[in-house]
Amino acid sequence: MIEYFQLTSEEISALYLSAKIGLFSVITIAIPGIICAWILARKNFKGKILFDAFLHIPLVIPPVVTGYLLLLLLGKNGFIGKSIFDYLGISFAFSWQGAVIASALMGFPLMIRSIRLSIEQIDPRLEQAARTMGASPLRVFFTITLPLSLPGIITGMILAFARSLGEFGATITFVSNIEGVTRTLPLAIYSYIQIPGGEAPAMRLVILSIIIAFLALIMSEYTARKSTAYIGRKRVDNA
Repeated sequence: MIEYFQLTSEEISALYLSAKIGLFSVITIAIPGIICAWILARKNFKGKILFDAFLHIPLVIPPVVTGYLLLLLLGKNGFIGKSIFDYLGISFAFSWQGAVIASALMGFPLMIRSIRLSIEQIDPRLEQAARTMGASPLRVFFTITLPLSLPGIITGMILAFARSLGEFGATITFVSNIEGVTRTLPLAIYSYIQIPGGEAPAMRLVILSIIIAFLALIMSEYTARKSTAYIGRKRVDNA
């Protein structure tokens, strides 16, 4: 029974790649996610609805569409990718870096929504009071807005990381399913169920994926509750 749950080198490689790609995808979208969430939470401008819809469109279109668009844009013969490959020798298609981009795009809306909700819970009067005391908008952001929204930022990062672990459609379309290069947990499961005798390793990875996703959701919920309690205490202290 114990041997049944022992991971092979191929399974460990898929787990490592998933964690690596998930981590880099979160790092890639952290700063843009915070900026976009702040804009949506604090700014009103013409076209805001369209901007909001554009940022969240990966949530509603098929992931395969996202992957295909990435292939058209960033592939070796893509609109942007061709120039990058010709001048820098870098190709995102069929590489783990491309998997990072695909995962980042799919997780970006989840991060934005979490951070935006966190910023909207912050009393704007705290920021206004700081400005009346001479603080610049940048200082207000780094000393008030960012610290108070930090739990929401952490929650958004966790959700984006979890989404990356489950990413399949955009990844397999843009970077294919190459063992040791782009084969993450979902792609490994898909590969195992396509071959005879692959039920056992597929089930091991399924169980592992469920455990990781479950832990990520628990961490996200815990952080969200801590965020609400933290902001509530701040409001009482500044009342």
